[in-house]
Amino acid sequence: MKRICSLIILALILAGATPALAAAVSVTIREWSVPAGSFPHDPAVAPDGALWYTGMQANTLGRLDPRSGAIRTYPLKTPESGPHGLVADRAGNIWFTANYQGYIGRLDPKTGTVTEFSMPDRAAKDPHTLVFDSKGTLWFTVQQGNFVGRLDPASGKVTLKKSPTSGSKPYGIIVNSKGIPYFCQFGSNKIGRIDPVTMAITEFALPEGARPRRIAVTPDDMIWYSDYRRGSLGRLNPANGKVDEWPSPGGKEAKPYGMAATSDGAVWYSESGTKPNTIVRFDPKTRTFAQWPIPSGGGVVRHMVATPAGELYLACSGVGKVGMVKVGH
Repeated sequence: MKRICSLIILALILAGATPALAAAVSVTIREWSVPAGSFPHDPAVAPDGALWYTGMQANTLGRLDPRSGAIRTYPLKTPESGPHGLVADRAGNIWFTANYQGYIGRLDPKTGTVTEFSMPDRAAKDPHTLVFDSKGTLWFTVQQGNFVGRLDPASGKVTLKKSPTSGSKPYGIIVNSKGIPYFCQFGSNKIGRIDPVTMAITEFALPEGARPRRIAVTPDDMIWYSDYRRGSLGRLNPANGKVDEWPSPGGKEAKPYGMAATSDGAVWYSESGTKPNTIVRFDPKTRTFAQWPIPSGGGVVRHMVATPAGELYLACSGVGKVGMVKVGH
């Protein structure tokens, strides 16, 4: 179903400054229903432009062709794997975290074959989110196990590193333009940086009470995070540790969650605490917000990814849909 949502003008800038309207941006939000019972958790974009998603409760991965709307599902070989995060490699293979069974999987869409890579430590029982760096190394978080990890696809070797902060719940993860991974510590008010060679972790403190859940990086290598607890959008400058924050348009109970940055420098995220959920765009240059309702209500957008063309793919888990946000000016 295709619906064009009217722009809701909601502009905020730094506290104490005069509110300013966001520049005119038109947004089309298109959604597709996935097979019943899937609970689509995370989306990914493949080299061919397909939208992939994890069917967390159905033990499947799904592929949507945005041009035709056709959906194909791929069953996993281990029951109750709980597929959670996923990402495509350059060859089009789909990698996913088995959140319930403690492994990382690789699906070959051409054959349907799934290869599993087990965690070397049983405590790393719930791999969460994953991302590739420019060299093809796969980085991932382990939430309850309190690890970050690295997987070499060539050898299959998995290396784990414990987070320095106990109970920090590593969550979202990204890699900047220099190949350095950063991750959210959802159980604390910190963001971690991983040395890609030694895997040593440097922690950056955020304001007291912050709970960063997802993370994004803009072309200037600024680190952005969604503060789920305090209803804010935050920016970390890793060069000096400086943190800036802006209250989300939906207020303190907005619960910012899934987020991504596009190549034009805009930061996008979803407010999961509003009814309906929203898609929010923040322009770092003008420090203005714009907000749109998700037609289906969203049902909590836990993650989103940006395509090379500047579109956004999202999974609307609670309503059994996946979506695409198309931007025009």
